[in-house]
Amino acid sequence: MSRFRALLVMVFAVGVLGFGVYSGVRSRREADTELKQATAEAAVAAVNVVSPTLAEPTQEILLPGTTQAYTDASLFARTNGYVKAWYFDIGARVKKDQLLAEIETPEVDQQLQQARADLETAQANLRQAEITAQRWQSLLESGSVSTQETDQAVNGAAAMKGTVSSNAANVRRLEKLQSFEKIVAPFDGVITARNLDIGVLVNAGSTTTPSQELFHMAAIDKLRVFVAVPEVYAPAARPGAQATLTLDAFPGRTFRGTLVRTANAIDLTARTLLVEVDVDNPMGELLPGAYAFVHLHLPKDARSVTIPVNALIFRSQGLEVAVVRDGQAKLVPITIGRDHGNFVEVVKGLEPSDQVILAPSDSLTSGTPVRIAGTPKAARP
Repeated sequence: MSRFRALLVMVFAVGVLGFGVYSGVRSRREADTELKQATAEAAVAAVNVVSPTLAEPTQEILLPGTTQAYTDASLFARTNGYVKAWYFDIGARVKKDQLLAEIETPEVDQQLQQARADLETAQANLRQAEITAQRWQSLLESGSVSTQETDQAVNGAAAMKGTVSSNAANVRRLEKLQSFEKIVAPFDGVITARNLDIGVLVNAGSTTTPSQELFHMAAIDKLRVFVAVPEVYAPAARPGAQATLTLDAFPGRTFRGTLVRTANAIDLTARTLLVEVDVDNPMGELLPGAYAFVHLHLPKDARSVTIPVNALIFRSQGLEVAVVRDGQAKLVPITIGRDHGNFVEVVKGLEPSDQVILAPSDSLTSGTPVRIAGTPKAARP
């Protein structure tokens, strides 16, 4: 009986020893498996991702511009003389054809008197030549004079008629010069400069002689603002688009405008499209030459997305971002639009469903295994 108990004890001891060995081996295998799994996971870089935010169908871009008068003109003297009087100074509002100044032109007046006297003389000579020609033609019918003499009389009357026409044209020319003694407003507007005074000698000038400018006028009931739109937005900058203006001189106020025309050509140097925005200014609050911020509301042809700037990768081949696809990183070339500071607009290369890696390492390449750490967040500008 004692031998049987000893055998049972021995069997039990062997079983306990075998179970211990088995448990130890199993625990070691599980630890090895966990270590390999942890090592494999550690080898795969954990990345934070963000989902691009889809832009609105209508976008607003802010661009600088300078207000200009809708019509702007320099008024010059078209005849020589002395300033007799002027009637409006800078800041005055004038109507079209309103008299601004008068010029005395004694030389032109004398030339006109002489031209009119020459015209009267020529007209008298013409009448005499026509009577003589008619008489010679009558005498020719009776054979009293020769044909040669008659032709000379007729041709003399014709030549005298040409002389009358020439003198009449000279009179009209001098009358036109005399009419330039009165400087009148070419349109409704404001006098912005006056460069004459009573008694000053003025000469007939043009834009090639700026010192001869008498007045400068501007029509400010409507203003033009020329804006350089970046090339990426050029297709959306169409006539009829709405715009608003803000100026530092009018804090908190906005002025409505309309994009009326474009240059239909991209500037090769600046890579921009020149557009004109017209702004109604019936009260004359806005002044020409003022610096303004133009808010253009442009419909988007293609939907763009917004991502944080720390997702951008600057490489020699161009601007890229890294996206997670099938557990791997993939570098994607992109085209950006507006820069919002901490966020940028991407107009080409990304979709709202993409998972963009934030702060990618400089050594990241396409095909690198990655795993997403946490839940993707949406990019909010």
